[in-house]
Amino acid sequence: MEQYDLAVIGSGPGGYVAAIRSAQLGYKTVIIEKYNTLGGTCTNVGCIPTKALLDSTHHYHDALHKFGAHGIDVGSVQLNFDQLYKRKTEVVLKNTQGLDFLMKKNNITHLQGTASFADHSILRVTDEDGSVMTIKADQYIIATGSKPATIPGVVIDKKRIITSTEALSLKEQPKSLVIVGGGVIGVEMASIFNRIGTKVTILEYTDNLIATMDCDLGKSLKKIMSKEGIDVCLQQSVYKAENLGNTAKVWFKDQQGKEQEMEADYILVAVGRKPYTENLGLENTNVQLSTKGTIVVNENLQTSVPGIYAIGDVIGGAMLAHKAEKEGVFVVERINGQKHHIHYDRIPSVVYTWPEVSSVGATEEELKQKGLEYTIGKFPFSANARARAGMDTEGFVKVLADPKYGELLGVHIIGARAADLIAQAVVGLEYEVTVEDMARISYAHPTYAEVLKESYTIASGLPSINI
Repeated sequence: MEQYDLAVIGSGPGGYVAAIRSAQLGYKTVIIEKYNTLGGTCTNVGCIPTKALLDSTHHYHDALHKFGAHGIDVGSVQLNFDQLYKRKTEVVLKNTQGLDFLMKKNNITHLQGTASFADHSILRVTDEDGSVMTIKADQYIIATGSKPATIPGVVIDKKRIITSTEALSLKEQPKSLVIVGGGVIGVEMASIFNRIGTKVTILEYTDNLIATMDCDLGKSLKKIMSKEGIDVCLQQSVYKAENLGNTAKVWFKDQQGKEQEMEADYILVAVGRKPYTENLGLENTNVQLSTKGTIVVNENLQTSVPGIYAIGDVIGGAMLAHKAEKEGVFVVERINGQKHHIHYDRIPSVVYTWPEVSSVGATEEELKQKGLEYTIGKFPFSANARARAGMDTEGFVKVLADPKYGELLGVHIIGARAADLIAQAVVGLEYEVTVEDMARISYAHPTYAEVLKESYTIASGLPSINI
């Protein structure tokens, strides 16, 4: 039986980062992954391939609709769907190869197979051929992530009723697509397919898109997506879907409770994800699960069994790759005796539509619910010189601040490069910088970041100088 200091189960962002940090600190480390590539959902069928398609379709959409205004005559623009998906696959391959290199560089043992606890201290790893290897580790980190969820009455058959995973491996461009769910995955998928000419309809149960973020962001995103030709239907209650062979049909109740049905080439279910704990052998341990199926952990991310930790999607909370990475480092450094901390309210969220959407800190709705006073600094991209030059004038920055001390409470962005701009706001929140200080630092001109500057200025009560 091979003995390790630390065994990591799952090789997504949380798992591979935890393994690398463990090896850096001198621990004999093993990482176990059931699939034949490292990287988990994010690298293989999530963040990375989705962003590859978002970038490619963004270029195609700009060639159709913006190049002419820039004085670029490209003639007849044609979409090569096969090449679109081929490039996505190549991007994924380069990332998984990079992870293989990092495992070897850091002397991390990589075992392919399904890991299952025999008891609190022994792990069985079963490979594709059914062969079983038994290992033992002083510490374990469960980083098995999540898988797509569905709703009652909708069975995902992976043929016509699909998830984002299947959407990333389609053989031909669909003419029509109904997306059930207007969260992050739903709106990103809608952007990809709408840009290449697929007729897209979003059916969202709540009264706003990206409902977990500040409401102003969802309202603005709905207007933008509707203008681009996406049918966004809010307060729609889907209760049934059926594969019709060459198409699929979905049944739902509209805002008035009236029965409706819609047919499309595919029904894409994007109603969130659920923790993946199947076949882990947790029944052979005292590891506890919550009513939602997440693994219960304490403030140190330790389960009810000393020596067994869990991180990422499998413990719930925001299902973000960078949250899992943060937790992976946190656990390993805590095991090492370091005093690492995580401020969950300072972890940003991003939606990679165009314009992009990003958010960190408290939303306006949360502040109202808590009865807290706040000031708002809001400034549009349309008044920004760099945005005008780049023809990216949609959106705004919204800053929330404490009126007494000027403490930065939350920053919410919809606009060009929002995914990158939010990093500056994270620094402000993490180190408790006031909005006045954020406004007074120097910003390069002309840049999109100046929209942040003006929003901080307004929130602090300083006189604003439009740019």
